[in-house]
Amino acid sequence: MIGLVQLQLPTVVTPEDLARQTQVIVEMVAKARRNLGTMDLVVFPEYALHGLSMDINPAIMCRVDGPEVTAFKQACVDNRIWGCFSIMELNPGGMPYNTGLIIDDEGEIRLNYRKLHPWVPVEPWEPGDLGVPVIEGPRGAKIALIICHDGMFPEMARECAYKGAEIMIRTAGYTAPIRQSWRFTNQANSFQNLMVTANVCMCGSDGSFDSMGEGMIVNFDGTVIAHGETGRPNEIITAEVRPDLVREARVNWGVENNIYQLGHRAYTAVKGGAQDCPYTFMHDMVAGKYRLPWEDEVKVTDGTSCGFPAPTRLYGERFKDAAE
Repeated sequence: MIGLVQLQLPTVVTPEDLARQTQVIVEMVAKARRNLGTMDLVVFPEYALHGLSMDINPAIMCRVDGPEVTAFKQACVDNRIWGCFSIMELNPGGMPYNTGLIIDDEGEIRLNYRKLHPWVPVEPWEPGDLGVPVIEGPRGAKIALIICHDGMFPEMARECAYKGAEIMIRTAGYTAPIRQSWRFTNQANSFQNLMVTANVCMCGSDGSFDSMGEGMIVNFDGTVIAHGETGRPNEIITAEVRPDLVREARVNWGVENNIYQLGHRAYTAVKGGAQDCPYTFMHDMVAGKYRLPWEDEVKVTDGTSCGFPAPTRLYGERFKDAAE
């Protein structure tokens, strides 16, 4: 049983604000347990702790071993529930990471993921460097976590499923203009990979931005099991999901077993199917020469349009190294 918290969008400017919002999340973990005694996993959206300001002030950045995460761990223990949380992680020598954590009911971090695809040009976060981990979650379900804009790239959901995920969580802070693409990508991510997806955004207004909630639990065939269409802040969208049926479909489906068929093209015609890689973009990316036919015409290639200075540091460099 999964619960998705359409958390009220906060404004966090000071360390005191951060401490207050930490307590809000701790109290919502307890609400989730009271709400449904059989809930196995409660999921908070991206930016649940920091809000949408994109503030990189070190005073309000978090550490995985810091007091905010310690409070989340204790909340999971106290309420005997797994939790998925969002922090902006301090990264000395680089920009902060947009980090998602899954903590078990004994207070242990079981999954640590750094967002691979920040929502450029709006977000200043360092590109993630931990890949896409998959864990064994409550009741033996295989779980992966991606964050917001990650879900617009079909390769992300495919990577989760390829590594064995039966449930993919997608947390987000999205606002209403993205509503339709949020819905159809969530459904496509599920169907194309025979995988349950559990997706939730922040909700309500902070006086500047309006997040949309839109908690969606989508079954492996692309059908929506539960949907928070009303956009009520702090509502918890819940549904029972069946990883055993995901496993059954992945083994028994012929037509539309797309994740298997990707690597076994036309197995009706040739034994085992063609197992080559006919995709130019994959070869070019591996070779470090990914380039679009219209590359030279792309107008937005850094964050200056959103008020961030053009970076001079290459990926993998630290600020000190770049300065030298």
